[in-house]
Amino acid sequence: MPEEGKHAIDEPLEPLILLVRGHRVILDADLGRIYGVSTRALNQAVKRNAQRFPRDFAFQLNAADLAELRSQPEPDDGNISAIQGHSANRSQFVTGSQKHRSLRPWVFGEHGALMAANVVRSDRAVQMSIFVTRAFVRMREHMAANAAILKRLAEIDSTLLRHDAALREVYLKLQPLLLPPPELPKRRIGF
Repeated sequence: MPEEGKHAIDEPLEPLILLVRGHRVILDADLGRIYGVSTRALNQAVKRNAQRFPRDFAFQLNAADLAELRSQPEPDDGNISAIQGHSANRSQFVTGSQKHRSLRPWVFGEHGALMAANVVRSDRAVQMSIFVTRAFVRMREHMAANAAILKRLAEIDSTLLRHDAALREVYLKLQPLLLPPPELPKRRIGF
């Protein structure tokens, strides 16, 4: 496990990527930790360079987003617990008093994470931005592969349903032939 504030290069970044509002994003606290800067420094750099972060690059979570993330099963790395305020390092989201703490963390898409590396002016951020971008690309590739597999499974399912219908029709036509022949009336012997 990397020490606090550090992120090992060989540690997978995909578990840190969340789905929010239909976008794959990473939390400001996780991005700051990866880039070797505090969440506060990251968010201040983003605010100073707001023109570089359109809504599809980065946005703040609202109450509905937070509720949705809290309802999702918690991954092993605990980044959802950081959202809930139960992180072991409360300073991830806290600067100053509890009263002034931001309850709405920022999230960054693939392009926003890359842009954030440019605005925080950290050598580590520049190095790690490559790994973050590759993690987003791998995630997109996995999603594309999953979509292809799901499409193929749907095709197989529809083929099986057509075959089931054809087999049912054959069975219904064969069923009368499988019944024993009706008994013919016996001829009476004698007068």
